[in-house]
Amino acid sequence: MELEAEFTSEPFRGEGEPPAHAVEAMRAAGHAGLSTDFGPLGTSARGDADALLDALPAIVRAALDGGATRLTLRIQRPGENGATPSEPGSVLDRMVREVEAELGSPLRELDRPGKQRAVRLLEERGAFQLRKSVAAVAETLGVTRFTVYNYLNREH
Repeated sequence: MELEAEFTSEPFRGEGEPPAHAVEAMRAAGHAGLSTDFGPLGTSARGDADALLDALPAIVRAALDGGATRLTLRIQRPGENGATPSEPGSVLDRMVREVEAELGSPLRELDRPGKQRAVRLLEERGAFQLRKSVAAVAETLGVTRFTVYNYLNREH
């Protein structure tokens, strides 16, 4: 079974290099063999359930040793974030279908740069102004909400 974790360490730093506590937590997850997605709002890590659960103490210790004053953690099974994918025929569903047509592939099948592009295109169309759209898009992409927020906060 696979699990994914989203963790955010504080204090945040808006500009410049990411803080050591965030970098060290991400490194600890990577050292445990987990796939990671690092972004300005935090890190998501995914992998075998036992590997992820065994890595949590090292991730927490790395963040705290790196200067974190707080670490927030959320763990879930992939695809079980409670989000309702966009309803067929809805405005968001239409936007997703348009982006899929433009990119020539279902969003879930895109590689990481393709998913980042899809999020940018959806943002340009105003998709993220719709209620619960981040969770629905995350489900459609097969990533976490956290990952979508990271994509949204990357420079274009």
